[in-house]
Amino acid sequence: MAPSKHPPNHHCCCNSWFIIYSPVKEPDPTPAGLTHQPGNPLHGLTLEAIVTALAAHYGWPELGQRIALRCFTSDPSVPSSLKFLRKTPWAREKVEGLYLFMLREKRRQAI
Repeated sequence: MAPSKHPPNHHCCCNSWFIIYSPVKEPDPTPAGLTHQPGNPLHGLTLEAIVTALAAHYGWPELGQRIALRCFTSDPSVPSSLKFLRKTPWAREKVEGLYLFMLREKRRQAI
């Protein structure tokens, strides 16, 4: 049998040539659609890690004074705070802002 002049992915059916096409997906360079964000101190941190760090640094009473949210003042806990903050974008922004402020304070004190 003579070698075919068609590429190996060509198949013959009823004297008609057609191509079986199966696109090869390139692997996503960033898992779960995350992008590389150099210089963003919040990148890769979970909300749980942020709330836990703030509660450890300030304590619940001071955290409730700095950000007046009932989840920080009335029977505070990490799980109840997370439940509220995940549903309330404006409150989450305040918590993230305080976390960034805390990081700046720590850097200043280390100098």
